[in-house]
Amino acid sequence: MTNRNHYYLSIADLARARGSDPALSWSGAGPGDFAAALQEALRSRTLFEHWCAKQPDPDAVDPSLGATDGQAQVQARVADLHVEVDVLTVLPMSLLRQRLNWLIGAAWQLRDVRPG
Repeated sequence: MTNRNHYYLSIADLARARGSDPALSWSGAGPGDFAAALQEALRSRTLFEHWCAKQPDPDAVDPSLGATDGQAQVQARVADLHVEVDVLTVLPMSLLRQRLNWLIGAAWQLRDVRPG
């Protein structure tokens, strides 16, 4: 059985955090919207399938890159002048990083990882 992990992230300027591809990028208004978008990106293949369709040879994309966690949970809140995000998932950091980069680019920072 795969272990669940808490990934603790920080986003300095969520209002300006966007991925490089507008078709995949998050376009919400605040921490709650971002948490919902990231949770959906971890629970479903929708964002992955949009990205995959944009690749030169979608059939050549490794299907394991589209892994999901139907029980993933994401919470985000404003703390001081940044947004703190808590992600609970069985997905590895490589897939969490992939989804974060599609949604908000490099605007996030991993603060800690702990068993869930």
